[in-house]
Amino acid sequence: MADTFHLDLPDLAATEALAARAAALARPGDAILLEGPLGAGKSAFCRAFLRAAADDPELEVPSPSFTLVQGYELPLGAAHHFDLYRLSGPDELEELGWDEARDGLVLVEWPDRLGWLEPEAALRLRLIPDGEARRASVSGWDAARLRALVQDPGRS
Repeated sequence: MADTFHLDLPDLAATEALAARAAALARPGDAILLEGPLGAGKSAFCRAFLRAAADDPELEVPSPSFTLVQGYELPLGAAHHFDLYRLSGPDELEELGWDEARDGLVLVEWPDRLGWLEPEAALRLRLIPDGEARRASVSGWDAARLRALVQDPGRS
């Protein structure tokens, strides 16, 4: 059974720090699947991840809510940020370039729409909002990368 870690993210800065750690550990071919209700911080995580991966804190990272996908060229290769909220299922992904995007890194909001296309070895992040804070459940990836992601530098 895969490990699942539960984290308290007290503010946006904590969410952004988690995203930056994920960006440092990410590899081409990875999928990061973000679950949670509207307003949970999925887009904020993706924005911070992409800025950290690009080593550019000013990188423009618009939400793909209307375009459904945004592409980026990062030092680690191509990355695509998908927002599948308005899709009804995996049949609609082909026209968005899903197969080609999987050669690089993908960040996916609303991954339940992936159906049979869901990558097996994905990092899965579930965010539950609580005011300004969030509770996060994190699972997937290999054990070493997952533990490196969830480590709290202030905790022994």
